[in-house]
Amino acid sequence: MNRRIGLLGGTFDPVHNGHLRSALEVREWLGLDELRLVPSARPPHRAIPGADAEQRLDMVRLAVRGDTGLQVDDRELLRERPSYTVETLELVRAEAGTDAALFFVLGWDAFCALPSWHRWPELLDLCSLVVLQRPDYDLEVPEVLKDLMAARSVTDPAEARATHGEIIPLVQTPLAISATHIRSLLAERRSPRFLLPDAVLDYIETKGLYQP
Repeated sequence: MNRRIGLLGGTFDPVHNGHLRSALEVREWLGLDELRLVPSARPPHRAIPGADAEQRLDMVRLAVRGDTGLQVDDRELLRERPSYTVETLELVRAEAGTDAALFFVLGWDAFCALPSWHRWPELLDLCSLVVLQRPDYDLEVPEVLKDLMAARSVTDPAEARATHGEIIPLVQTPLAISATHIRSLLAERRSPRFLLPDAVLDYIETKGLYQP
């Protein structure tokens, strides 16, 4: 059977249980051989992270330690310029080969902003898009994406068998956890325990991250 690889990108500033729960659910729903968390170095659409690249990489590694189905891919941190998803997918596709099924995981808000991404029409030539949705999402899909969704959407994850080119909407378990809220709690010297792995929180406290 062809290898099935998922990628979940983000700043992970810091990585938290919402990220990890989404990764686990996607891996199970799609029967992935592995799901890679891909920390971005300088995301073009986001503010400069509060923790540096090495610290965010350390935290993600701590978060997935002991789970062989979740891995860390640090290739974007090795770039000396903004991180573009299409370039990451080109590299992974070249390494995995044409027979592998690649899935890139993104949230509904990111999907709706897809037309602003660098070389975005090429993404589906490289992978399938897994679009995570929550019941409270109310963002309107841009017109340019509506026809694409109508033509490419696969509503049953069990039927997502192509190596690329599909759009797979998945309703995730709603966890009201955000990195912004965690950073705010830390800045106010309040505890974010149980919102992120204990190993990550211990690292944050040891390094004194996100303090005023």
